[in-house]
Amino acid sequence: MDFYSPTIFFIPLASNSSFSTRPFFPPKTKCFSKKFHVACSTSTSPSGCKRRSRKSTSSMDDAPGRKPWEAFHPDGVIIFSDILTPLPAFGVPFDIEEVRGPVIQSPIYSEEGLKSLHPIDLEKLHFVGESLRILRREVGGNTAVLGFVGAPWTIATYIVEGCTTRTYATIKSMCHTAPHVLRALLSHLTQAISDYIVFQVESGAHCIQIFDSWGGQLPPDMWERWSRPYIEEIVSIVKNKCPQTPLVLYINGNGGLLERMKATGVDVIGLDWTVDMEDGRKRLGKEISVQGNVDPACLFSPLPALTEEIQRVVKCAGRRGHILNLGHGVLVGTPEEAVAHFFEVARSLKYDTLHQDRAVDSKLVV
Repeated sequence: MDFYSPTIFFIPLASNSSFSTRPFFPPKTKCFSKKFHVACSTSTSPSGCKRRSRKSTSSMDDAPGRKPWEAFHPDGVIIFSDILTPLPAFGVPFDIEEVRGPVIQSPIYSEEGLKSLHPIDLEKLHFVGESLRILRREVGGNTAVLGFVGAPWTIATYIVEGCTTRTYATIKSMCHTAPHVLRALLSHLTQAISDYIVFQVESGAHCIQIFDSWGGQLPPDMWERWSRPYIEEIVSIVKNKCPQTPLVLYINGNGGLLERMKATGVDVIGLDWTVDMEDGRKRLGKEISVQGNVDPACLFSPLPALTEEIQRVVKCAGRRGHILNLGHGVLVGTPEEAVAHFFEVARSLKYDTLHQDRAVDSKLVV
């Protein structure tokens, strides 16, 4: 029988973690307390990216004394920190405030501000490399290790706005009032992020996710000009230096960007729960893998309803090139038994049963 294979990704750098006592934020930032509360990533293993069907779910709060990796026996783990982690390493210090979140005291929106930037100093990110190496040793050959980065546009929104925003008014205005400054910033970020990806791969990451979290805030034609070219360049650089490393691209609210995302050259497109899986599959075609996209809120539903949604998503995605996952991260407060059920259902799936009412001519590879 054809089965799905489970994957979960966990946070090994909470302060009660046995992997490392070092925070995953620069020295001047405020770290989270013992229990991380995160809107976490959607990820997958490299074997899943290479035209295989896998199952995954995102990181959840690391309950004291019990790591999700140990609890659920996944085949993929991820060190979750923050997409802004590398900023101080190329000249953009920031703080984490309890209410406001990340705050950059000196936003960059002029030629003068660009002078503070410098090539990424990977020595300042040694704790990332060390953590990846420790994790790689810890899991041995039993599971894949995932890394992740923010895309240039998304990182630039924080650097220009100075903090989290709902309007993106300053950076969107820059597209018209100071395009040369914005292009210079995005180009600098492209090189820094590319170097950071290669660093993660050399430190032990098998696969890298690129999060253009706020790319969906751009109209499609603006995304074509202000985000896609820089992601394409990152993909080109990484594929040249690390040709065996799969790359995943995820954008919040990406329903209007699917075909454009595919054109960047990544291996996998992550779908959020607002995209119909069957429609997304048709639009993207069979030559690229997809990831997702169960609504994270479904994990608060009765377990039979969660089972039905998992089965629906898998059936719509088809036999090949699908990584079953949530459409975003595990929500704070999600019952652990629901996460366990997600795994149990995925392990039990049989394509002969799911597709008994329609012919499927492709074969699942596990």
